[in-house]
Amino acid sequence: MTRKNRTRLHRPVIAYAQRKVATLQQDMRIEQALEAIRQKELEDEIIYFYVVDDQECLVGVLPTRRLLGAALDQRISDVMIREIITIPEKATVLDAHKYFVRHKFLAFPITDADQRILGVVNVGMFTDHALDLADQKSMDRTFEMLGFRLLQVREAAPLRAFRFRIPWLLATIASGTACALLAGVFEATLSQSLVLAFFLTLVLGLGESVSTQSMTVTIQALRARHPTLTWYLKVLWREVRTALLMGLACGAIVGLIVWLWQGDSRAAAAIGVSLSLAICSAVFFGLSIPTLLHRMKLDLKIAAGPVTLAVTDISTILIYFSISAAVL
Repeated sequence: MTRKNRTRLHRPVIAYAQRKVATLQQDMRIEQALEAIRQKELEDEIIYFYVVDDQECLVGVLPTRRLLGAALDQRISDVMIREIITIPEKATVLDAHKYFVRHKFLAFPITDADQRILGVVNVGMFTDHALDLADQKSMDRTFEMLGFRLLQVREAAPLRAFRFRIPWLLATIASGTACALLAGVFEATLSQSLVLAFFLTLVLGLGESVSTQSMTVTIQALRARHPTLTWYLKVLWREVRTALLMGLACGAIVGLIVWLWQGDSRAAAAIGVSLSLAICSAVFFGLSIPTLLHRMKLDLKIAAGPVTLAVTDISTILIYFSISAAVL
């Protein structure tokens, strides 16, 4: 066994799990379950269906063969297997191997302490090819945040790779130019307080970091559901409250740094307040832009990164210099 494979054996098994799990409600009839399955986008081969209660806690397992052989008017709870063997969320790949050897099942659910399903691992995921594929998917997600797929450029001719990558670089150039023009509009404000220029990079960096965090969470959520207005408003309310806490904390810290360093309370207040508002707007765009792109049926993972970061940068510049101009 290579050193690389030995290292993989001690990684958390949840990293290699299939996250889109085939679940059924225990009070369903077989006919309703089959109809629900037809409407779901299921990944890979389905070996077992996992039965959950109203709190989404695992209560049973239903092999595919038993589901297809049951009468249409029977309830899921009458035909499911109640004895469940699960893999805990903190288990390693090596631990999962032991489960497969000991119990001879073809798949296991990974659950948390409350018996909620976090993912499923099947026996086919423990080949070297599957592990390499998981690592590749992780790399793909990183490249998608930059605006292109790894497979598009990995062995592509220079001209072809250029065509894939240049549109998103142009988006960054466009947003950067817009930010530069906006900064030029506030030239008088900058000349009045040079400390604003010192902290401009920090404010932009924090805005981009926060929008990236929010965008990543949103993209993960959109993979498992179709966004509705109710869902959007609920998530927005939660994200706004989180953004307010982060904004107040970061704004207070940076404002205190400015005051201690420069002794300028007005500049400290301007930078602190504008940073707080910029973080709130970054969270808003990190949630709203991926949701809008999803509704427009665009390639969410590819387009969301460059567009969200571009809009966030422009918004951050506007907030930063507008607040500073008003306060100073």
